[in-house]
Amino acid sequence: MAHSFAQEYFQIPVVTRAYTTACILTTAAVQLEVITPFQLYFNPDLIIRQYQIWRLITSFLFFGSVGFSFVFNIIFLYRYCRMLEEGCFRGRTADFVFMFLFGGIVMTLFGLFANVLFLGQAFIIMLVYVWSKRHPLVRMNFFGLLNFQAPFLPWVLMGFSLLLGNSIVVDLLGISVGHMYYFLEDVFPNQLGGRRLLMTPELLRAMFDQPEDPDYRPLHEEQQGEDLLQDEEPQE
Repeated sequence: MAHSFAQEYFQIPVVTRAYTTACILTTAAVQLEVITPFQLYFNPDLIIRQYQIWRLITSFLFFGSVGFSFVFNIIFLYRYCRMLEEGCFRGRTADFVFMFLFGGIVMTLFGLFANVLFLGQAFIIMLVYVWSKRHPLVRMNFFGLLNFQAPFLPWVLMGFSLLLGNSIVVDLLGISVGHMYYFLEDVFPNQLGGRRLLMTPELLRAMFDQPEDPDYRPLHEEQQGEDLLQDEEPQE
């Protein structure tokens, strides 16, 4: 059983595996009181004046203590990060890492003005937004209550946050950064006079782009139904 779990774990694509694992381990460390959220949150003053550089990363790794919100975020992170990595970024790991860097840097800059303590949820919304824009015909079912097409998913999640009494600043931040990436990568280059402005550095290509494992089994979108959110078949 342990061997089977390890085999399935290493079948998860590398970026999704690394990010999801880092988020779970960070939460576990907080639960075990090895560290506290006060050591993780985004604080520009501490980053600049006390050189606590790790906060640039840890603010993307913590979703709160173990509970509904944590499980909800981890499911969405794993689901949409993996679908992107195995879908439109398959064989393009360097490009996927570059999207992570772009999203992380832009969110950090926005975070200087938005007074957001943790940026992980905004990052998930960015991933969801990019996936939804690249799969406009996929029908979604949310909690068995709403049926809509994929591009509305980020807005449905924002409405869900509003119903729970949470601030929607994080959702708007994720949607904004996701739209920036989508526009620069998918829209502007295809317009008259447009060109690609986001170019993946060759260093990242040398580090991450490797031949695909012949035994690798991608997780197909039609097999990814979850209790919280299920995809339906694309409309013809």
